[in-house]
Amino acid sequence: MTVAGVVTLVVRYGLVMLFLPFSALDKVLNFQGAVTQAQEVFKPRAIATIVLMCGLSIEVLASLGVVTGVADRFCALLIAGYCAATAVLYKRFWAPGDFWARGDSKARNLFWDFLKNLSLGAGFLLLVIGTTGAGLKPFLAHPFESSHPYALAGHHP
Repeated sequence: MTVAGVVTLVVRYGLVMLFLPFSALDKVLNFQGAVTQAQEVFKPRAIATIVLMCGLSIEVLASLGVVTGVADRFCALLIAGYCAATAVLYKRFWAPGDFWARGDSKARNLFWDFLKNLSLGAGFLLLVIGTTGAGLKPFLAHPFESSHPYALAGHHP
């Protein structure tokens, strides 16, 4: 593998490392706690469990897609949506009502987490649209095709 390929691998793993292994492993090792957390938004335990399993699947499968380059743009889009959804559902900085309070504020702490989720999602969107100026056209034409992240520049297998 070339130096560029190694850098690409490191950057792509850097994007997903929050999910694979850390968040995914936390959901597996602390499954009941994760279901309880999901119940903050999805009250029925069965629905919370289903939502949690969907999230776990995205964290594992889409992360693997991003790192391996298999349907990587589609997988990156899934994770970007997941980041936005978890920001809105679980980082509700507007709910505590203490955003403008002096001193420590639960709302401001949630606000920073909200922004981090959105920023990470934006990083994944860069994988979807690329940096070549082609925009969404290649993705829309072939959403499940690999972007060939480890191919030599200009050469696709």
